[in-house]
Amino acid sequence: MKIIHPEGWPRPKGYSNAILTEGRMIFIAGQVGWNQNEKFESLDFVDQTRQALSNILTILRQAGAGAEHIVRMTWFVADANEYNDRLKEVGQVYRDVIGSHYPAMSMLQVAGFVENGACVEIETTAVIP
Repeated sequence: MKIIHPEGWPRPKGYSNAILTEGRMIFIAGQVGWNQNEKFESLDFVDQTRQALSNILTILRQAGAGAEHIVRMTWFVADANEYNDRLKEVGQVYRDVIGSHYPAMSMLQVAGFVENGACVEIETTAVIP
């Protein structure tokens, strides 16, 4: 896996612009912040972010992969202002669960989720070399 960083561009904070890789691909459907029984234990944005990231790791482990194999994440949030206001907390939760691995990422604010009570949903692509 190679991080692509164009010369002269400022270094991105908390993500990579691009990653070059090859191998077996894992496509993880959007994970919301509920537990394995599809129950929200919290309606708090940061708590749900931690749970969604933990769900992603559980799926990766089942496939024989880990956080280091993630190449792309797309985050969907109900409230971009809350995401930005709580960015330090979100960053800490990310590092606690995923570590210091920063794949290519995008974040979008959406009008709502299928799962009533969701604050965040994260799609993930990973590649096992």
